[in-house]
Amino acid sequence: MIYDLSMLHNFYATYESEVKNAKKNLNRPMTLAEKILYAHLYNPEQMQAFKRGEDYVNFRPNRVAMQDATAQMALLQFMNAGKERVAVPSTVHCDHLIQACKGTATDLPAACCTNKEVYDFLGSVAAKYGIGFWKPGAGIIHQVILENYAFPGGMMVGTDSHTPNAGGLGMIAIGVGGADAVDVMTGMEWELKMPKLIGVKLTGKLNGWAAPKDVILKLAGILTVKGGTNAIIEYFGPGTESLSATGKATICNMGAEVGATTSLFPYDEEMATYLKATGRAEIAALADQVKAELKADEEVIANPEAYYDRIIEIDLSTLEPYLNGPFTPDAACPISEFAEKVKQNGYPQKMEVGLIGSCTNSSYQDLSRAASLARQVAAKNLKAAAPLIINPGSELIRCTAERDGMIADFESMGAVIMTNACGPCIGQWKRETDDPTRPNSIVTSFNRNFAKRADGNPNTHAFVASPEMAMAMTIAGDLTFNPLTDTLINENGEAVKLNPPTGDTLPKNGFTVEDNGYVAPAEDGSNITVSISADSNRLQKLQPFAPFCAADFQDMPLLIKTKGKCTTDHISMAGPWLKFRGHLENISDNMLMGAVNAFNDKTNAVRNSLTGAYEAVSAVAKQYKEKGISSIVVAEENYGEGSSREHAAMEPRFLNVKVILAKSFARIHETNLKKQGMLALTFADKADYDKVGEQDKLSILDIENICPGKNLTVEVTHPDGSKECFEATHTYNDLQIEWFKAGSALNIFTKK
Repeated sequence: MIYDLSMLHNFYATYESEVKNAKKNLNRPMTLAEKILYAHLYNPEQMQAFKRGEDYVNFRPNRVAMQDATAQMALLQFMNAGKERVAVPSTVHCDHLIQACKGTATDLPAACCTNKEVYDFLGSVAAKYGIGFWKPGAGIIHQVILENYAFPGGMMVGTDSHTPNAGGLGMIAIGVGGADAVDVMTGMEWELKMPKLIGVKLTGKLNGWAAPKDVILKLAGILTVKGGTNAIIEYFGPGTESLSATGKATICNMGAEVGATTSLFPYDEEMATYLKATGRAEIAALADQVKAELKADEEVIANPEAYYDRIIEIDLSTLEPYLNGPFTPDAACPISEFAEKVKQNGYPQKMEVGLIGSCTNSSYQDLSRAASLARQVAAKNLKAAAPLIINPGSELIRCTAERDGMIADFESMGAVIMTNACGPCIGQWKRETDDPTRPNSIVTSFNRNFAKRADGNPNTHAFVASPEMAMAMTIAGDLTFNPLTDTLINENGEAVKLNPPTGDTLPKNGFTVEDNGYVAPAEDGSNITVSISADSNRLQKLQPFAPFCAADFQDMPLLIKTKGKCTTDHISMAGPWLKFRGHLENISDNMLMGAVNAFNDKTNAVRNSLTGAYEAVSAVAKQYKEKGISSIVVAEENYGEGSSREHAAMEPRFLNVKVILAKSFARIHETNLKKQGMLALTFADKADYDKVGEQDKLSILDIENICPGKNLTVEVTHPDGSKECFEATHTYNDLQIEWFKAGSALNIFTKK
């Protein structure tokens, strides 16, 4: 089935002319990213040569996608916008709230019971406002999007940082906060700083144990977690044509881990084949008609240095498998060096659990190649040394994998098949262990491996790899095992070697599914009532934030000065807290509980300036709020790295934090702060971070006169009454200053 066919026909009918108009205006060849961006300008008549990394530009995306955890807050905001129906095709996907424990037969019914109130809310809002609804168990948002909605040349925003997965089908797909999604769903302009362009040239062809995942694992080591910030990663070169569409999607998906705005590949036969295999031959035919504009121009390919801001080249033929981690996805290490890394750093050598799935690696190809290794366990008389957990990407994948015997292959080696959902990747894993705090090692095919993320244990050393490598490590149960060179001792005492994985890119007999889990919205939702119980602890209607008041920014006590990495997981944890994603007051109890206090190296223990006692961060903030006291948070590099969850911006806003002052910000989080009326400032001199003491009070002296491009002055008052000042930069433009002064972007919209 093809969804939103009329929109697709309208898009392709004008796409080529829009691109040609842009080329005429710019008077030069264009990269693929530029073509798609300029073809989606909100006001094409205002086209100009926008400066990358500087100019803010308004776009008109084709669609919106939301997962159930972030959709709650997004839809609560949309309900306040006064619209009767969404302006663009939009969908909600129930994939984050399902806890993985015993297996799908037990876990899915339990989730449907536990989360009934939330699912009913999401389903009713979707039905009322014309939003497609994908039921619990239907699959992981990004896999479902790839199978049903992604299309070459399109533009989409999604309330999840791994929305760029759709770049595997040549789409610019960008992770955003809920307020940004509301802009698009209401038909308003959607603003984005024109991204810089990182060109990654791929040559050669993968072989042996190397997988598409290894491309992005290697690239993460090159770029680091912030190297792609405010940039689009565009892949080009002959190597792109050898990668399957789902392999391309894997690479684009994990571009979020280097901070990239999005990633994408040029349209090719692999994409056309995937579209046809998923019942969308008509879209492939439409794309074929404009395929010359669904890739970078030939002049760009011939002289990429003249058109991209940075060029990186990767030879697929020589690429090794990688294992990245622990605790950060950019700690890249090729398999040939990994055993030595484990020994030198004293990581727990025993590999205790292998996990295959997530939005990054749960396609048919991923499961097929992993299953080929599972079959070798029996064929070579081996026994898996560690437990294995499998999360299929969608019901379409699960049904097809079951028909083709792959599920049985996994189960034959003792694997547990979890629900088609995020599960452990998002922290929804009820792990059964002898000690939930013991140091241990796991290998996953996920995208993130921050401390505590998968199982809540800060001592779990999580390593990110391809499904093939995760499977090999599961069989061996030893992190120092290298399947390319090492042997295993089987049940007969014989030394055997695993053969390189093999598998089909797509099912030879086509995909099959009985019920894909989709529920279409009502034709007319005017009579549908969305009810939220006043005493619900999971859902709460939103109240507008108060507008700007200059006095709030004077003599602010320091709430916390964070030390080291402070991701959205540290600011607003997932796992058990996911159940409160629709209740701002309740979820605010987790605010910054994972952040490390720079003054005592503890988490969730900050000094209360009212009492001198050390308490939980949210508890101190609540006391300040009750007394009308504003506060400030000071942080280090790449503050807000990770998920798109806007709760990490809304919780401080709700608890009267007025300013986040950091050495640098992750892109999505900085935007989320701006949308919610927060002041996001950056140290002009990073050394000034050291000037802020635990008992200091901070003021933003010239806040009334905030304007684009002009630094603000921060005054620090020490306990002895002495003062010192330093400058802070910001990236607010005129529109964003309007948001700030109105109290939030939504406040402006609801006044119109």
